[in-house]
Amino acid sequence: MKHRWGIIPAAGLGTRIQPLAFSKELLPVGTRLDGTIERPRAVSEYLLDRMLMAGVDRICFVISPTKTDIVSYFGARIGDASICYVVQQNPHGLCDALFSALPFIAPEDEICIGLPDTIWFPAQGFELLPDGQFSFLLFPVDRPELFDAVLTDDRGQVQRIQVKEPNAASHWIWGAFKLTGSHFDALHRLWIERRGSDEYLGTLVNEYIARGEPAHAVARGEVYVDVGTLHGYREAVRVLSEQAVAHELAS
Repeated sequence: MKHRWGIIPAAGLGTRIQPLAFSKELLPVGTRLDGTIERPRAVSEYLLDRMLMAGVDRICFVISPTKTDIVSYFGARIGDASICYVVQQNPHGLCDALFSALPFIAPEDEICIGLPDTIWFPAQGFELLPDGQFSFLLFPVDRPELFDAVLTDDRGQVQRIQVKEPNAASHWIWGAFKLTGSHFDALHRLWIERRGSDEYLGTLVNEYIARGEPAHAVARGEVYVDVGTLHGYREAVRVLSEQAVAHELAS
């Protein structure tokens, strides 16, 4: 049976916003309604909402051994999706974290991947990415050198990813992506061939593209906020407030 997975890498130490008494993925940002009661909302819930909108029915959190509070918070299910957890014993970068989930994924499965300490719009972003392809959702930012800037051709094919490069040639960065289990396995095999030397996804994708494999980009993102710093936290609060006002005016 074909599944639609959401993979959430949550094993990082979160040093930019520590000290906290809990995992950074549970940082309260905004609120949610629990019946008629308004409660604080963990930042990672925004990514989960976006995955559920895209029809994800299985979610895998990749956590470190110390992040059992994430297990306690989310449990085994959210909405219509089952949740499982994989422990990354030592943090060795994003690629290592993501591939920890590979044993659960079948070649025909669809996979949505995002970062749990970010908030972005439109909330339906994953639905803008096509099934059956390896594709990135791009967002415009003011300081692309802090992220992974994506260079594309006029057909929307990824030419190169600039990983936190000064003077980035594009202000569009990837904020989420979607691919099949077959693509995921091919990336993993390439990563193994390169002896796990790619800490960042961008350098691995650059080699993947250099070998003639396609990656697509959809520049339809509107707002992207990294909540992993105090500045980002304040920006997220501002963005959510603006979105709430816009929603009230629209209704």
